[in-house]
Amino acid sequence: MIQPPSKLWVNPPALPAEIDAQLSNFPKILRQILVNRGITDQEMAIKFLAALPPENTSPRNMLGISEAVDRIKWAAKHHEKIIIYGDYDADGVTATVLLTEVLGNHNLNVQSYIPNRFDEGYGLNNEALTSLKDSGASLVISVDCGIRSLEEADYSRNLGLDLIITDHHQPGETLPGAFTIINPKQRDCPYPDKNLAGVGIAFKLASAITAEMVDAGSESISIEKYLDLVALGTVADMAPLTGENRYFVKAGLKEIRTAHRQGIRSLIGVSDLSPQKINSTDIGFMLGPRLNAAGRLESALDALKLLSSHDANEAGILAQKLNNQNRERQELTNKILTRAVEAATDRDPEGTLLVAVHPDYNPGVVGLVASRLTEKYYRPAIVAHSNNETIRGSCRSIPEFHITNALDECSDLLIRHGGHAAAAGFTIKNIHWDEFVQRLLSIARRELAHLNLHPTIRADACVRFMDLNTETYNTIQLIQPTGMNNPQVIFRSQNIKVIRAWSVGRDSAHLKLKLSDGTVTFDAIAFRLGHLVNNLPPEIDLLYTFEINEYNGNETFQLNVIDIHPSDKA
Repeated sequence: MIQPPSKLWVNPPALPAEIDAQLSNFPKILRQILVNRGITDQEMAIKFLAALPPENTSPRNMLGISEAVDRIKWAAKHHEKIIIYGDYDADGVTATVLLTEVLGNHNLNVQSYIPNRFDEGYGLNNEALTSLKDSGASLVISVDCGIRSLEEADYSRNLGLDLIITDHHQPGETLPGAFTIINPKQRDCPYPDKNLAGVGIAFKLASAITAEMVDAGSESISIEKYLDLVALGTVADMAPLTGENRYFVKAGLKEIRTAHRQGIRSLIGVSDLSPQKINSTDIGFMLGPRLNAAGRLESALDALKLLSSHDANEAGILAQKLNNQNRERQELTNKILTRAVEAATDRDPEGTLLVAVHPDYNPGVVGLVASRLTEKYYRPAIVAHSNNETIRGSCRSIPEFHITNALDECSDLLIRHGGHAAAAGFTIKNIHWDEFVQRLLSIARRELAHLNLHPTIRADACVRFMDLNTETYNTIQLIQPTGMNNPQVIFRSQNIKVIRAWSVGRDSAHLKLKLSDGTVTFDAIAFRLGHLVNNLPPEIDLLYTFEINEYNGNETFQLNVIDIHPSDKA
């Protein structure tokens, strides 16, 4: 059976003298952190630290927006019914709420629709389009879905239903025949930032509409107040926190901290967080999973209602329901993961590609299970739910293997598929499953067999415990918001003495430590490393983030350990 690979540690590169001089106005440790992120001169550093958006990010520079705005203005003039058709994850839900509210505030006749994951599956479907047309809708605007819905676009056109597709997923070779398409990844789109989440693209469309409607005499609204939704969806969807996304999330966190949206305020409350201290990590690990839990276990409508609610009692009930669903989701994920590990590692003894399928796997959590497999074994993973006719699967991958390109090579076998380099989904008929898996295995071996696959952790700086103080903490906060492509600052310290170690949490899964370098002592937490409690040498090297731990109203510095190696002296 394949074993989890060890993690490779990479020390930060040496700071070239000329770049060091360019950044001389910044503290030494900040200079190193910036260079690690490819920021090599003062102008770049100022833009990054201020989270300024790239140039030429006017909505009108995005292909398809002008046509979309004109069509929406026509709908407003002729009192047409508009449907915002979203996805059931946090990105899709936030985008749906945002665009529905903005159009509604401009007095358009607009409603929202989110398909049920279990009954309808991902994205546009013909039955829903028929129902929407029968309800009197003339225009459907998709958010966070639709870029590969060729058949559905043709069907909507035949119904006499105009379709505007806004999506951020990778387009296929052929684009849908929609009224217009807004996706910066489509060919010939001049928009400079290709990495916006679905909610980010919805925000650009909403901004363009607002500018046009105000020019036409509509009441002015503050479009920036919707950046709370953009921050939620962008971080939850693990979009890169660079470029315009960095601006969106930093500005959106300020909106979240004002707690003006009742639904977010209630969600923060059940997560035991403080609104004034919310950061991107809280969104990624606390708020986002609760929003996603609704669509994973039942219907995303509760998440939609929560973010749209202005009633404290209603929002409190909905937030508590999502909190309970998230707990249930965690338990279900762990149960399926145990079974999937055995199935996936038995199928391919070489462990090039991990595949697990079963009718009992809940389709709402197969993506999470695939993520856990990829995290554990550092291999692309597919986890799928099967029924009598079809199999629906979720894929997660590693930087060395573009999973959506691999699916494209098997497109003749698939009913539908789509996604990104690191994550994708598909639907396939059962009769094609075995051939599909064999083809993917062949592709994975072609791409990966010659590589030595190990997860790599890059340290931002090698430090002594005496270097960890309030000034250092405040300096690394300048890198916030952190996330995909802009990770938290990681420090490395060597020859650290283990004074005490004990396991904590359910099933003793986590490790608590008291550590010293001989002069300074810190408490530390190492999540999912509880199994090391009885095997720690007296001295260790460690990789960690430097954070504040708040307990019973007291704040102390704490090390959040990422990985541990025996020190050379041990």
